[in-house]
This record gives sequence, structure tokens and C-alpha cells, in this order.
Amino acid sequence: MFCGAVIGAVAAAVKLFAPWSEPHSLGAVAREIVGAALAFALLCGAAAALRNFVARKLISPKIQ
Repeated sequence: MFCGAVIGAVAAAVKLFAPWSEPHSLGAVAREIVGAALAFALLCGAAAALRNFVARKLISPKIQ
């Protein structure tokens, strides 16, 4: 989940600090970066949980 948070923070930073973008207030920048980091972290966590669930259901019965 940490990697997802880093990816989200970097994506938000690139979006906000791009040269073609207008200047933003510090509060708007912080909200955007934190929001993107949380969203990507939750997305990565959900994907990992789904992967583990599928692996347990598909692989475990065959091993036993």
C-alpha cells in the first residue's frame, strides 16, 4: 500500500506543478496530494486483497 501512496502523491504533484497549470494555494496542493495518495493506497490494497483471495481459492485446494 505504501507504493500506491507514493505513486498517487507523485501523480498529484506532477498534475499540480506542471508548467501548463495555473498556480494553486498551499491548501489545495496538500488536499490534492493527500487525496491522491490515499486513493492509490486503497486501490493497491484492494488489488492485493483480491489477489490473495483468488490465490487462496484457486491454489490452496489443489495443494491439499
